[in-house]
Amino acid sequence: MHSARPLPEYLVRRYQGWKATAYTENRAWYRRLADEGQRPRAMVISCCDSRVHVTSIFGAETGEFFIHRNIANLVPPYTPDGDHHGTSAAVEYAVSSLKVAHIIVMGHSQCGGVAGCHAMCHGNAPELEEKTSFVGTWLNLLRPGFERVSELPEEQQVKALEREAVLVSLENLSTFPFVQKAMEDGMLTLHGLYNDIGEGTLEFLDPTDSKFHLI
Repeated sequence: MHSARPLPEYLVRRYQGWKATAYTENRAWYRRLADEGQRPRAMVISCCDSRVHVTSIFGAETGEFFIHRNIANLVPPYTPDGDHHGTSAAVEYAVSSLKVAHIIVMGHSQCGGVAGCHAMCHGNAPELEEKTSFVGTWLNLLRPGFERVSELPEEQQVKALEREAVLVSLENLSTFPFVQKAMEDGMLTLHGLYNDIGEGTLEFLDPTDSKFHLI
């Protein structure tokens, strides 16, 4: 593959620093993970946004979370149509093979994907409505959420839609038969979180009132 190139030097230096410190100090733990396989207690579905750092927020160690990231932390509904479903495959593996006890969907503030969906639904992003746009096709998953916030004043819609991205994903998760069964058997719980990047706050979705509250 002639398009591949060596890593940038700054990444090489960072790797070498990690290998000499964090890895060396915890060599036995890494070897145990390699030999025994992973046993994460929770799956986290979060956004690709580089500012969303799940492991830092929770102080997680290697092997603790099974993490799947995509644009706007979305989960599609259960549709076994034969097409490629990276997120659906990750959910199936987490629930059916890894037997995670929790699935956490975490949205965040200033989400570019959510802003793009908002613009697209208002007809202000024709490039996302092109059939050739992978991003636009993906963000269509959030249209039901947009419909629920469309009556709000426009200046409030994007913020509300960021939280709707979490709600839509949780609703779609519940359509997967293996997720339903694990929940019914008491083996799995779903959780919704919202992270304000600038403030460093975390909100949880309270099922009693379907609203987000500060932790």
